[in-house]
Amino acid sequence: MSAGRHTELPFTGPATFFKAPYVPVGALAPAGYDAALLGVPFDFAVGFRPGARFAPAAVRAASGRYALPAEGFYDQETDTFRLAGARLVDAGDVDPAQLETAVSHDRITAAARALRAAARLPVFVGGDHSVSYPLLRAFDDVSELHVVQLDAHLDYSEARNATRFANSSPFRRAVEALPGLQHITVLGLRGVRADAEAFRAARARGHELVSARAVRAGLAEAIEKLPRGATVYLSVDVDALDAAELPGTGSPEPEGLGYGELRDLVAATFARNRVVGMDLMELAPELDPTGRSALLAARLLAEALAAWWEARGRAG
Repeated sequence: MSAGRHTELPFTGPATFFKAPYVPVGALAPAGYDAALLGVPFDFAVGFRPGARFAPAAVRAASGRYALPAEGFYDQETDTFRLAGARLVDAGDVDPAQLETAVSHDRITAAARALRAAARLPVFVGGDHSVSYPLLRAFDDVSELHVVQLDAHLDYSEARNATRFANSSPFRRAVEALPGLQHITVLGLRGVRADAEAFRAARARGHELVSARAVRAGLAEAIEKLPRGATVYLSVDVDALDAAELPGTGSPEPEGLGYGELRDLVAATFARNRVVGMDLMELAPELDPTGRSALLAARLLAEALAAWWEARGRAG
């Protein structure tokens, strides 16, 4: 975002992520931006309630509330400005091929590669969690990639209802397809519909699995479960949050994380590692008529970008 750019009222002007300039993904200049955001409106892989296809548009509209001023976000506790000087861009949406899953996946991977070439931090807004698999395929050149997944559900099933590419399986498919994907750390797990085979397979591979109960019992201890000094792809499923805080998701679970806990896990992931990509998945805005869920998702993205910018500054 250029210095001195006028930020309109939240409800005026074209809706872009944080009112950043809009440049279609195919027209992005190589290495021209600090962070680029791309919508992935695909939710054809859910087994319960759809609606995440509408999330990119809803987050754009809600993020007008957090439009980035030229001087950055003022932090009252530190008397500093966060995200000051960052160049953001809205790269539009991937156009899914609806029921042609393989074609949709190829389009998503191609767009993710283009976003990587254009920005230091590519940020993807889904969509159901199945699209994390084609997004991760765009990072197949990373020799030692670690995934940090904040989620109520493991999403590591071999198959559900004879479907191998559902939103319950993206990280199983990613591990199979990417030799460089070394390790997955999942925090926020809970629920009574867990897949025993998936948990056993994840543990056998050495993945770190942390329950929501463990995070709530000791946030500092949970943060120490995160990788340190690794190359990380961060995937945030909004159902990591307690359903009372964010009801607008297809498979909400009680006894989840509070917003502050989720924010701190995101910030710690950036502070401890080199994050090369991030996604935010499973927001189904029409399941929350109050609009609170979309606002919370936009707020989390704003704080994630600020945390990344600060970590990048510390790293030089």
